Amino acid sequence: MDPPNDFEALTKAFSGFGVDEDLMVSILGKWHSEHLESFRKRTPKFFLEDERLFERWDDHHIACLTKEFPRFKDIVVQWIMHPWERDARLVHEAITKGPQAYGLLIEIACTRSSEELLGARKAYQSLFDQSIEDVASRLEGIERKLLVALVSSYRYEGSRVNEGTARLEATTLAIAVKNVDKKNPIEDDGIVRILTTRSKLHLKAVVKYYKEIYGKNIDEDLDTLMSLKETLQCLCNPQAYFSKVLNDAFKDDADENTKEALTRVIVTQSNVDMKEIIEEFDKQYKVPLTQKIEDVALGNYKDFLVSLIRRVA
Repeated sequence: MDPPNDFEALTKAFSGFGVDEDLMVSILGKWHSEHLESFRKRTPKFFLEDERLFERWDDHHIACLTKEFPRFKDIVVQWIMHPWERDARLVHEAITKGPQAYGLLIEIACTRSSEELLGARKAYQSLFDQSIEDVASRLEGIERKLLVALVSSYRYEGSRVNEGTARLEATTLAIAVKNVDKKNPIEDDGIVRILTTRSKLHLKAVVKYYKEIYGKNIDEDLDTLMSLKETLQCLCNPQAYFSKVLNDAFKDDADENTKEALTRVIVTQSNVDMKEIIEEFDKQYKVPLTQKIEDVALGNYKDFLVSLIRRVA
């Protein structure tokens, strides 16, 4: 390629999820100092002219690249890791980051089977010499009671659903939601018990009766109760939940926590329900998930993501 085309290609190689290592090597390996100087001057997105009249890297972009270069390593490490260890480390990361990451705790507690969650709790003890339950009990905020109960639960996973009880609990949930000004539902012992002990099949019946009785999907009443909304989505419709998480990760203004979900979801769900997530993503956002990844990701990171998806598509 001639230098102008090289400049454009190199700019793209630096500008996505991951970096295009092979392209960087092929271009930078043949450039001389005049090409490098020209590139710095022509890419103010990356370089700022200093008062001493030299082009220095923009600090923000250096910070972004520091995250993008290891992204391929991170997905490989997570893919090879035992699922129990992976979930335990994700839980530890969420607890360390604080309230902005509590949604990750909900995701893990609600989208894993009881045995998988028990395995993560065992792995957490091995890795960090303490229990998830003990650490969660020291969290702050109104979500604490719900989070402790979710990570501590061993949920019934049989096929039996008591329709009468499900109908009653739909009413209980509706009353709690409509009285949110008096008490947040996630602090209500009865609501926490329903969310943490009932089977996923039973909770799907509760959601169904909620719509039958009140004429609307429960999601419509939970826009101001995100912890409760995410809990029910993860339990009753994980494919829709994961599709939204992936779509949020693709947005131009996504922060690093949100972008990290792309790796997490593809890796953790690849052997679970990725085919259903792919179908849901296509239905919700009118674009194939693989195409979206091809559009925004780069290099070996992109290739590995696509390979994990295509093995189940």
